[in-house]
Amino acid sequence: MKRLILFVIILGLSKLNAQIHEVGVFLGGSNYIGDVGKTNYINPNELAYGILYKWNKSPRHAYRISYTQSKIAANDANSSEKARTLRGYSFVNNIKELSAGFEFNFFDFNLHEFGNRVTPYVFTGLCYINYDEIYIKDGSSRVDRNTSTFGIPMIVGIKSNITPDLILAGEVGVRYTFTDNLDGSNPKTESLKKYQFGNLDSKDWYVFTGITLTYTFGNKPCYCAD
Repeated sequence: MKRLILFVIILGLSKLNAQIHEVGVFLGGSNYIGDVGKTNYINPNELAYGILYKWNKSPRHAYRISYTQSKIAANDANSSEKARTLRGYSFVNNIKELSAGFEFNFFDFNLHEFGNRVTPYVFTGLCYINYDEIYIKDGSSRVDRNTSTFGIPMIVGIKSNITPDLILAGEVGVRYTFTDNLDGSNPKTESLKKYQFGNLDSKDWYVFTGITLTYTFGNKPCYCAD
């Protein structure tokens, strides 16, 4: 039995070492979609940056973990909707996101093969979001407390190996959150509920748009042997 357990452990470690791993950085911009400011879906206006790790299980799919942070901000003065312009609200919040999930390549992206490859890809999973509970008073946001929630990331992108060890990708990632108070429109503290406004039945969204640059390491596998 001990020999069997040892064999299983060694086999598992050899499979792990045979995978291609990626570690790298994300750099881009963020924008928010909700009850304040512009209503554009993709309109990066604040710096966003982070780090990420991928474990490529096959030429078509990988597990991905990332940490990204950014300030999100919006101002009714920039909106094309007259009602928002007249209202004149603005807010600033800070987002710290940890996400994990599954990335799928539309074409084979076999890092065992030589030559350049290009493929579109999609990613989804679950993200944990740390942010400030805020409220808007006298037209601008104020912090009540720090809190957290969950969300669902939905990313589309395209990537290519620009060298044997470096992969460059451009992507747009929408996050559907489980809160309606990234913008201060729906504070939860009882004494602050008098500051609620907007559509209280919808959740807030934010978007990260940018590029990733990852470095590959680990033994290059022959996926066809899996």
